[in-house]
Amino acid sequence: MTPERRAHRPQPARKHAWRRAAERPPAQPPAEPRPPRAEQPTRPEGPSVVQAALYQDGVRVSSPTSLADTYRELRGRTDGMAWIGLARPTEAELLSLAAEFDLHELAVEDAMEAHQRPKLERYGDTLFVVLRAARYLDASEEVDFGELHVFVGADFVITVRHGAAPDLSAVRRRMEETPELLRLGPEAVLYAILDAVVDGYAPVVAGVQNDIDEIETEVFSGDPEVSRRIYELSREMVEFQRATRPLVGMLHGLMAGFAKYGTDEELQRYLRDVADHVTHTSERVDGFRQALTDILTVNATLVTQQQNAEMRALAEAGFEQNEEIKKISSWAAILFAPTLVGTIYGMNFDEMPELSWTFGYPFAIGLMGVVCVSLYFIFKRRDWL
Repeated sequence: MTPERRAHRPQPARKHAWRRAAERPPAQPPAEPRPPRAEQPTRPEGPSVVQAALYQDGVRVSSPTSLADTYRELRGRTDGMAWIGLARPTEAELLSLAAEFDLHELAVEDAMEAHQRPKLERYGDTLFVVLRAARYLDASEEVDFGELHVFVGADFVITVRHGAAPDLSAVRRRMEETPELLRLGPEAVLYAILDAVVDGYAPVVAGVQNDIDEIETEVFSGDPEVSRRIYELSREMVEFQRATRPLVGMLHGLMAGFAKYGTDEELQRYLRDVADHVTHTSERVDGFRQALTDILTVNATLVTQQQNAEMRALAEAGFEQNEEIKKISSWAAILFAPTLVGTIYGMNFDEMPELSWTFGYPFAIGLMGVVCVSLYFIFKRRDWL
């Protein structure tokens, strides 16, 4: 961007009131599917410009089909604003934007590499913002995170999206349907993007709350797979915290610059409202993490109690089994004694004592009885019978 064009850009009229659209159109499904989590996102081989438009006095006046056309048409307007949206751009495209709009090399490097934490940095008269958007996937019951980089200058807004969220086409439609919003300049576009990202957190919060309710039911029903689900949801809440917590400081930083940069009063109210929503969301996420920690503790306690009950049942079964073995062994010993005596006297040897004795038979019977009765009382005394 040439210094002459930047110097001659008139300030946007501040008398126009900021107001939200009465009815926001429902978010359209993302134009391109998000790759599976296990795979790294690949850069498209063709041009990655999602949409480029030039605005003048809050109205779209041109829709260039390439970056070169956008540069040429913007140079020919002294009071226009360009809004360029890209999805996973190539290095050549980012370098082209950096050369045209004098973007700082560190910000361009961050936009190339992605995987950045939310932050707000100012390089001269250009503002660089990194946002983490989120959406809740009902089918898989998980949270999908996207990354958005926004460059805001005196007469341009550049958005670089990594991931399916957020749906910036809905933001562009809302802004174009209310020209008084676009008249406020690139600041209004930035705040509208912030609002869209923060509003996108609400369905995620609702979905996570529903998941936590289901997990609580599964914990007390003894579902063995609930521990894994708690762990996975806890990891998502850690990432959700990383997306929401820095936003609180970022928005307070923007609010601190209201007087210095002459921010429109309605935009100030709008930003405060977005900050309130971010604070509320951040508190909810903190509450979710604590709730999941408590649920995990309760689940561990219930699992321990169940294991103890199972071990106690096994011990009781083993004790009962031992008692039965004692009884069987006792009766086996009692029956073995007469069997032994009868076996010895049934050997029919010619030279064997007591075979010709008159009292031999009564003596053998009596001996069997005495041994059996003695063994019975011995086992009875030891509670084996």
